[in-house]
Amino acid sequence: MINGNTELIAHIGYPTHTFKSPMIYNPYFEHVGVNAVVVPMGCQRPDFPAFLQSVFTLTNIRGALITMPHKVATVGLMDEVTPTVKVAGACNAVRRTEDGRLVGDLFDGAGFVRGVQRKGLSLPGARVLVVGCGGVGCAIAASLAGAGIGAIALHDVNALSASALGLRLKASYPGIEVSTGSNDPAGMDLVVNATPMGMNEGDPLPMDVSRLEARTFVGEVVMRTEMTAFLAAARARGCPVQVGSDMLFEQIPAYLEFFGLPTTTAEVLRSVARLSY
Repeated sequence: MINGNTELIAHIGYPTHTFKSPMIYNPYFEHVGVNAVVVPMGCQRPDFPAFLQSVFTLTNIRGALITMPHKVATVGLMDEVTPTVKVAGACNAVRRTEDGRLVGDLFDGAGFVRGVQRKGLSLPGARVLVVGCGGVGCAIAASLAGAGIGAIALHDVNALSASALGLRLKASYPGIEVSTGSNDPAGMDLVVNATPMGMNEGDPLPMDVSRLEARTFVGEVVMRTEMTAFLAAARARGCPVQVGSDMLFEQIPAYLEFFGLPTTTAEVLRSVARLSY
């Protein structure tokens, strides 16, 4: 029940009809007895900088979830950001410190990384291929770098996007071997489809699956269907896989920790969520 002690987490983006977070966080808060609520707040681009500052003048604000189209703009509004934000160039979580400073982080990639780690993949020193260097691909690459991978290959239909991400990774993580231009999965410990391929029936696969080795872990970001054609092809070759929706559920514990709230597991969140599609 919302009362005078309820803390707010603003979920800011536009349009709001696509938001899933309130249907996951709020049932979880009810389940564990946390007096907080995630509130969708529709805000268009021109109004966002002033609105974000205004939200954080509230005395009962716990933090903000930032979604499209504001993740990039948020970076420049922060007093402090993490290395993940610097590499990815985007921010999707904001909290206020006791002295009033705004701190930003990014958890899209953290959700992916937590998921594969909980499934048993060891990332320190791993060789990784990320296909797709848009927002989600940048976030995943940044979080993988933070987890201590040894080498990363980046591929995007827009070669400049891959090159720019590669330069940011090299600047922040000089010990990681970075290459661009190839989507060949041979010899990789982990490959990631961070493209929209798989959203529509008949989409081409993001890489040549015949080059996948059975030992290679294969991850997906597309959530339209749990077993995309890419994952099905990878599984047929004996590869362990992670479905796209795992990234969503696995990142929420990281958000909870960032906001200083009781954390949980993806399994608990799935069990209490009231999602509608």
